[in-house]
Amino acid sequence: MTKPSLPQGTRDFAAATVYKRNFILNTIRSVFELYGFEPLETPAMENLDTLMGKYGEEGDKLIFKILNNGLNDPKNIDKATEGFEKLMAGKNSNQLTERALKYDLTIPFARYVAMNVNTLTLPYKRYQIQPVWRADRPQRGRYREFTQCDADIVGSASLVNEVDFCNIYDRAFTKLGLTNYELKINSRKILAALAEISGGVEKMIDITVAIDKLDKIGIEKVKEELNTRGINEINIATIETYLNISGSNADKIIAIEILLANNEIGKAGIEELKYILANASNTNVSIDFTLARGLNYYTGIIFEAKAPADVKMGSIGGGGRYDNLTGMFGVPNIAGVGISFGIDRIYDVLEELNLFSSSIANAAKAIFFNLGETELNTAMQLANILRGNNIACEIYPEKVKIDKQFKYADKKEIPFAIIIGAKELENKTCMVKDLRKGEQVEIAYNDLTNYLNNKL
Repeated sequence: MTKPSLPQGTRDFAAATVYKRNFILNTIRSVFELYGFEPLETPAMENLDTLMGKYGEEGDKLIFKILNNGLNDPKNIDKATEGFEKLMAGKNSNQLTERALKYDLTIPFARYVAMNVNTLTLPYKRYQIQPVWRADRPQRGRYREFTQCDADIVGSASLVNEVDFCNIYDRAFTKLGLTNYELKINSRKILAALAEISGGVEKMIDITVAIDKLDKIGIEKVKEELNTRGINEINIATIETYLNISGSNADKIIAIEILLANNEIGKAGIEELKYILANASNTNVSIDFTLARGLNYYTGIIFEAKAPADVKMGSIGGGGRYDNLTGMFGVPNIAGVGISFGIDRIYDVLEELNLFSSSIANAAKAIFFNLGETELNTAMQLANILRGNNIACEIYPEKVKIDKQFKYADKKEIPFAIIIGAKELENKTCMVKDLRKGEQVEIAYNDLTNYLNNKL
């Protein structure tokens, strides 16, 4: 007999959890639609070539590859063995795998745009809420299967889009109760400028990958990694000066203008930051020059949303501009920018801060107790009337001791019990008990809907 278990890094979601997750998703979805975004869904798997080489060396290692069909066929043993040897040597082999589970929603979105560019109305604004998979080491707030919630705009290079995204984050997090989150911003143009003055533009990926680990490994380990990536001590000192910039947003602007005074791409990045700070209504925005987001496709402003400081949790959202992402698929010169919400981490943060309303997890708002066949028939009629008025309710299916029915309602946290006995049948009334307060009142059939609507 097989012992039931789950793959590491995955989870089952019971009803109470699903209700809370839906509250988060519906809140964010409503904000996306408020800003004119429309939904999109793409397949769970993509061709491996679509994904590989898009996430940097660290990200590519975390892509879940899907083995080709028929590898256990004796006729394919030699091909499978040859493919496995290539894989062990660090090379991908289409003899073993040609498809993979999607790592994020951005690259599949870029692929979709490239395939449909002639039929889309640009700028195209889409949101997408679907699961993604990463072969990561599971830990608190980090799972192998998790839901991403993205919004992207392609076909516009205007910084108005970045301002909108700042405000979308603020509106969504405020509606969720996370008013003391922090939204950090930086510009890949500033990072490119840093690379130019610290060893050359060809070192940008080495520098950003190392900087992206700063929170995890600290400045000394970052310096060690930069050294192993061929960056000399003088340039490492420049990078350290950059990483130590602190103070208010205004202080940081002054410091970066001094450090990158003679660099044109750096000046462009600085002007982008100034524009966002001047126009976003989001007061939680702060410049963070240590923010790198080690994905190769970002080209301009980058975002990272952080949980409130009293919660030990990493990023709960992020994104940025990627002005040539579709160029990877043969469709160049389409500007794009997007953000993502980390749904699973947001859930954990709201749970830890006790920000979920107790009413979220209640599907049924009322339950009809079962006291006999005649009473049950009346209960079924009244239940249909309540449902027709959008009041969720259920009927206890068996005639059992009333204590058992009360315990059932209590465990499911159903707020109202509706009891119809012989006396109530005769009077065409029902006894409605508020299980939260212990109060009960006799209500006529015709008044039941209005009574519950006023109480819920």
